[in-house]
Amino acid sequence: MFFKKIDARIRLFFLILIFLLLLIIVKVLFIQLFEYEKLNEKANDLWSRNLPLAADRGLILDRNGVVLADNITTTSLVLIPSQIDNKDEVSKILSSILGISREAMDAHIYKSVSIERVHPEGRQLPFDIADKIDSYNFRGVYLVKESKRYYPYNEMLSHVLGYVGIDNQGLSGIELEYDSFLTGINGAIKYFSDAKGNSLNLSDIYVAPQQGMNITLTIDYDIQKSVERELNNVVSMFSPDMALAVVMDPNNGEILAMSSRPTYDSNNYKDYDITTINRNLPIWASYEPGSTFKNIPTIRHIKVLM
Repeated sequence: MFFKKIDARIRLFFLILIFLLLLIIVKVLFIQLFEYEKLNEKANDLWSRNLPLAADRGLILDRNGVVLADNITTTSLVLIPSQIDNKDEVSKILSSILGISREAMDAHIYKSVSIERVHPEGRQLPFDIADKIDSYNFRGVYLVKESKRYYPYNEMLSHVLGYVGIDNQGLSGIELEYDSFLTGINGAIKYFSDAKGNSLNLSDIYVAPQQGMNITLTIDYDIQKSVERELNNVVSMFSPDMALAVVMDPNNGEILAMSSRPTYDSNNYKDYDITTINRNLPIWASYEPGSTFKNIPTIRHIKVLM
């Protein structure tokens, strides 16, 4: 009787063990067959690192296709600290090339992150500086493409076009109003590494950036150029506190030209005071057409520029 009870317990133990093994096998099969993509995605997130590739902003054109706001390609400095072998030497050389202090460079190189963008000192570098950095071929030091906004006609239509910040975000004018349309989708070069930053034997993946949408204005470049010239003549002859001009098609209300003085260069907006760059006088100021009329405020926001 005693041995029968022991045999029953052993059989029960083995039945429970077999049941647990079956559960494990079923779970493994379920994971392999139904959750493979989810687990593979999580694994890739742990292994993959992205070197960012900035997308170009959409162009701003006049009614005849003349480019009023363009893009030029620059390079930016990106570090992978775990891959840098001689950090002291790299910091010394890079700080010398960029013209910054060793302390500022050390803060980037010794930072405990997977990828470090050197900002702002390493953003939108001139090609001669980028070539100097590239000539050293340092491990863990990368130069990636970055787009920079460029206004080919400098001060022309500056208040209407506006300007962008260092991250290519619209801060004024058309650039701000239609920023969501002009902004593209950034790409990346995806590479794979272990927790220590060592490269894995896996092929890099290139994700191409997508340029933003182009915007065509009702502005006519030739008319705008004439307006700019005449305003310059007025300022030269009379030195007024401000001068402004708007050319409108009377048949449909389209704005063909708009400008004012004082003005600024959208490529170098930081060189001007905030009052100059943020006041588009034709839509900000008020004017008095005659003694028999009250002051008529101008339209605060012009939608017909599209």
